[in-house]
Amino acid sequence: MKAIVCEQHGLPNTLVLKDLPNLEPGPNEVIVNVKACSINFPDTLIIQGKYQFQPDLPFTPGSDISGVVKSVGSAVKNHKVGDEVFGIVQYGGFAEELCVKASHVFPKMSGMDFPTAASFIYAYGTSYHALKQRAQLQAGETLVILGASGGVGLAALELGKAMGARVIAAASTSEKLALCKERGADEVINYTEEDLKSRIKALTDGKGADVIYDPVGGNYSEAALRATKWNGRYLVIGFAAGEIPRIPLNLALLKGCSIVGVFWGRFTKEEPQNHMQNTMELMQMYGEGKIKPHIHKIYPLAETPKALEDMMNRKVRGKVVISI
Repeated sequence: MKAIVCEQHGLPNTLVLKDLPNLEPGPNEVIVNVKACSINFPDTLIIQGKYQFQPDLPFTPGSDISGVVKSVGSAVKNHKVGDEVFGIVQYGGFAEELCVKASHVFPKMSGMDFPTAASFIYAYGTSYHALKQRAQLQAGETLVILGASGGVGLAALELGKAMGARVIAAASTSEKLALCKERGADEVINYTEEDLKSRIKALTDGKGADVIYDPVGGNYSEAALRATKWNGRYLVIGFAAGEIPRIPLNLALLKGCSIVGVFWGRFTKEEPQNHMQNTMELMQMYGEGKIKPHIHKIYPLAETPKALEDMMNRKVRGKVVISI
C-alpha cells in the first residue's frame, strides 16, 4: 500500500510517499481501505514533533478518516467486510490502508460522501464537547468564535446556532468572514482591522460575551477574555497562531469568569459513553440538515505536503481533504 511517511520531524516538504506492506487486523481490529482523510491543525504539529503526544519515527500522520472495511479481526462483531465507515485515530490516516480498533469507527450515514465523512468527527466532536460539556452553552447566550472560518471554527458556528445562541464570528479577512455569514453568523468581526475587545463590547451592548471559543491563541486571546461578561466562559481550544498566550489571572477574578480547557481527545477516552452520545447527537443533527462540513479543497494523496502547507499558511477556509 502507498502511504505518506514522516521519517524525521520537520515541515511538510520532508514527508515522503512510500510503498508499505499491507496490514493485518488483530482480534478487535478492522482494516479500512481509506477513501478520504481530512487535515486538522494537530497534523501540522505532529510532523514537527510539537504535539502533546508523539509516535515513534517513522509514522504516517492523519487522523480523521472514512473508507470501506477490508477485513475484520476474529473478535469483531459490529462491523463486516464492505461496511462504509468513518472515525478518528491518533495517526495513520494518510495511507491506502489503516488498522484501527473496531470501536473507533462508526457506520457512515446514508447519503454522506467519503470526503464529508472524513471531515466530520474531529471538528464537530471537538466543538460540540466544548460548547455542550465545557461551556454548557444555553439558548439566547452570545458566543464569540475566534478563527471562525477554520474547520473547528465553522463547526462551532453551526453548532452554536443549532443550540440557540447568538453567534459572533471573528476572522482575519473579509473573504473568511463572508463564508461565516453564509454559514449563519449573526455578526462578524475582522480582528486585523477592528479592536476585538471594543467590537465585542459594542455588539453586546457593553455586556460582553457569554462564551469565547478560541482555537487561535496568540495576541487576540487576552482581548477576547477582557470582553467576556460576568460569569462568562473562555474556552481554550488550541493555538493555531503558534503562540501560547500568557493570561493575567486577575482577569478571571475581576470578571468572575471561567477559563476552561478543552481536550477532546482525552475526553473520548475518559468519558467514552458521553463521547458516544455526542456522536449520535451530531449524526442526528447532520441528518436534519443543521450541520454540514464546508470542504475548501480536495487533494490527492501525493499532494498531502502541499495541503499541510496551505493549512499552516492559513489559506484554508473550512476543511481540506486528502482523497485516497
